[in-house]
Amino acid sequence: MNAPWKITQAYHTQKLENYSFLVTGGAGFIGSNIVQYLLDFGAKKVRVLDDLSNGKIENITPFKSHPAFEFIEGTIADYGTCEKACDGIDYLSHQAALGSVPRSIKNPLATQLANETGFLNMITAAKNSQIKQMVFASSSSVYGDDPHLPKKEEQVGNPLSPYAVGKKSNEIYADVFKKVYDFNSIGLRYFNIFGPNQSPDGPYAAVIPLYMDALLKNQSAKIFGDGTQSRDFTFVENAVQANIKALFCEEDAAFGTVFNIACGDKTSVNELYHIIKESAAATAEADYCPPRTGDIKDSLADISRAKKLLNYAPQIDIKEGLSITLEWFRNSSYFKV
Repeated sequence: MNAPWKITQAYHTQKLENYSFLVTGGAGFIGSNIVQYLLDFGAKKVRVLDDLSNGKIENITPFKSHPAFEFIEGTIADYGTCEKACDGIDYLSHQAALGSVPRSIKNPLATQLANETGFLNMITAAKNSQIKQMVFASSSSVYGDDPHLPKKEEQVGNPLSPYAVGKKSNEIYADVFKKVYDFNSIGLRYFNIFGPNQSPDGPYAAVIPLYMDALLKNQSAKIFGDGTQSRDFTFVENAVQANIKALFCEEDAAFGTVFNIACGDKTSVNELYHIIKESAAATAEADYCPPRTGDIKDSLADISRAKKLLNYAPQIDIKEGLSITLEWFRNSSYFKV
């Protein structure tokens, strides 16, 4: 079991004890951190829907004895399950998805079922259940081949992977559901979120837990390409803040639209490797490999729109976030010497 890492700063002003929340993908990395926040700050009910295909039971085990916590094991690919999960819910944070650009390239059908059909099931069930507001996870992959930096929400290129196609379709559906049904939803384009509860296991694990796992063992980790490619790495507390503020947003201009969720700063993969290597007191050098299909060269977010309409203000930069994450990772069940 992983010891929960807690967010101590409140990002809401409402009384959470008045509301019930559904977090799809709540056993996953970002979802479990949202669940933790809602329970810690006294939500009336926090229901998780997860099929555990990506999520880890370890991430929600600490919540099982909490009287406000409820777990439904099921898939968003089944509409009836989505409808059941939405019953009696006020707010929906939709984090469930089949992540990873490389995985989507290898298996586009599975990606489509989870990320497009699953999304349409959830937004339809939420609308039919009269849920007040839905927030959903989109991705910076939507920007595709557009070369401009920093990335602005209104300027996107052509998708470079089935994963990006699916996330873009989610954003289009959200816009349509606002115009046709007056259903309020807000999309969050995540930029390389990292932090506690992120697993290094499996062939599609994210780069930061992979580097931490390897370098704490003083083993080499892979860098695809020359390592000069950069990302706007974003600590998970910033993503939780964005979800909470978006769930309670009252700005009409925000509904049916999307927001960049990042720090507005970029770090190269070489720099990332060096920071983790130094913090882990490791000496292992990186193993450089050919670039991966579907990867972009650089990514950097313009977060001014999220600041203006969501009052989003990232609190933790990459170095502090990596320090918190490395300490958590050392003591987690994910790290096995």
